[in-house]
Amino acid sequence: MNLYRKGILLTALGTVFFGTSPVLTRFASGLSVGEIAFFRMFLGAIFILIISRFAGTDISLERRDVPKFIVYGLITSFHFLFYIGSVMYTTIAHSLSLVYTAPIMITVLTAAMLKEKIPSYKYIGIIIVILGIIILAGFEPQLTGRMIVGDIMALASALCLALYSVAGRRERNNYPLLKYVFWVYLLAAIFLLPWALPHFAWPYTLKQWGALVMLGLLPTTLGHTLYNAGLRYIHPTYANLISTQEVTGGVLLGFLLLREIPSKNSILGILVMFLGLFLVLVQKKQPK
Repeated sequence: MNLYRKGILLTALGTVFFGTSPVLTRFASGLSVGEIAFFRMFLGAIFILIISRFAGTDISLERRDVPKFIVYGLITSFHFLFYIGSVMYTTIAHSLSLVYTAPIMITVLTAAMLKEKIPSYKYIGIIIVILGIIILAGFEPQLTGRMIVGDIMALASALCLALYSVAGRRERNNYPLLKYVFWVYLLAAIFLLPWALPHFAWPYTLKQWGALVMLGLLPTTLGHTLYNAGLRYIHPTYANLISTQEVTGGVLLGFLLLREIPSKNSILGILVMFLGLFLVLVQKKQPK
């Protein structure tokens, strides 16, 4: 398996686990955004710590590396805080769709910061993916003030996701995967703690604890770690475009578990996104 295909496979597997996030977040209802975000990252760090022990990976961090990991942790904390907040304030379709305007931001940031550009003919595929997102979320029959707040949070989350993706790509050769994600998750949890402390409401119900543990395990430990693994082999734009299919998984699980019936626009938008992904990831430029 070549490195490109390996990166696509790892990111695709991560996306499968990403798709559980919106529904699990809803199952944790009754808890504040800060509580959910904190426990998701803290438990994710604990799971990675356990895995690293079994794998024999040294996760100790040198002092000179602390400042930049603090920045990475801060960016990650804002991504999750805004993302979880958006899920609470707007629909799953809106939240996921607006978060995944990130590929455009990633393409620009990666070219500017890492000098990694993508072939110009692939831009049409990116535009089609974004068009699919707009179709899916842009024809909401009712738009309330609460939904607008959630949509703004989703866009802020998208910018943080773009920075998070560029950071993961930048450090791909500098740190082992488990070491990198452990410190990002742990520091993100520390930054999220002040948001969680004022709202701690003990005791949590068994359903809430189950949702928190699953959020730490599935979309974080498995989803985000596999996503970061994929970033080591493929351009961040490609990885993020693949992860846009969290929209598909989230909408599907929303229908199956929460009875949120997707509209015709949602289905059409998802199909358009698949077309865009094909053009970016599979289609090759024909020789003249």
